[in-house]
Amino acid sequence: MIDEVIVLGGGAIGSVYAAKLAAQHPVTLIARQAHADAINRDGLRVTGREPATHRIRAATEVDRIPAGTLILLTTKVTHSRDAIAPIAGKVRDDTVILCVQNGLGSEAIVKEAVNRRCLVLRAITQFGAIYHEPGVVDFTAAGATLIEPSARSAEIAALLSGVGLDGRVSDNIQREIWRKLIFNCVINPITAIVGCEVGGIADPKLDPWKQLVVDECLRVAAADGVTFDIDFVAIIAEVFGSARTIASMRQDLLKGKQTEIDHMNGAVVALGHRFGIDCPVNAALVATIKAMEGRGVAQ
Repeated sequence: MIDEVIVLGGGAIGSVYAAKLAAQHPVTLIARQAHADAINRDGLRVTGREPATHRIRAATEVDRIPAGTLILLTTKVTHSRDAIAPIAGKVRDDTVILCVQNGLGSEAIVKEAVNRRCLVLRAITQFGAIYHEPGVVDFTAAGATLIEPSARSAEIAALLSGVGLDGRVSDNIQREIWRKLIFNCVINPITAIVGCEVGGIADPKLDPWKQLVVDECLRVAAADGVTFDIDFVAIIAEVFGSARTIASMRQDLLKGKQTEIDHMNGAVVALGHRFGIDCPVNAALVATIKAMEGRGVAQ
């Protein structure tokens, strides 16, 4: 039974999940000092789809993990190891860590870090949000939270659904991971390089570029046992064409932060190498984004 929730990662998505969960459950949001201080002082202000101010507990570190705790890991994958290291010795055998993250293999990093002392599950979120300033996030898109199957997954899905986070146990989480990965491999680096909002990805002039990225991803996915019979370029234009948000990779570049490129396009390149599949277009995107990181370049 889940008695408490710790949201480990007080960025945009983590803050939205914490705000919604706190309506019915004891929640602690682990965030950077400025964000935690603003929330404890003034509440967490959510703008956008569901504007409200939420009174929740925020902290900069996990002091204890009580029995029956669900930990939502919502950091970027690049920060997973550092986020988990301080709690690895505190987890209990009834603790569940749900990795609500992008990319391939995020849950493997966590399993290694906790030395399998508790259950670690992978999830995919279809929610969208933007971090504005300490204490304020913009809730931009709602969807489902897809969870890999386990003995605890139905319980977690019900808890999430009860607060409007639409928890669902996926019968093929690997397919869902790849679906979102392909979206990210197209949208994140291309909009960061072009310097546009997410909706700009629908520009048909970009279609040949997008198709090359998708084709490489599909070849590697098939080698990994996951196949699709859908037109990703058309779906991306239809689903994201009206989005007026800024993709996380461009946000990171604008803030001078490290991006998740190694866990998106870089992960496709690395897995492709294992299968003997060359991915020159994805490799070129990785190299370009890394050059932009190194120079602090963003449009």
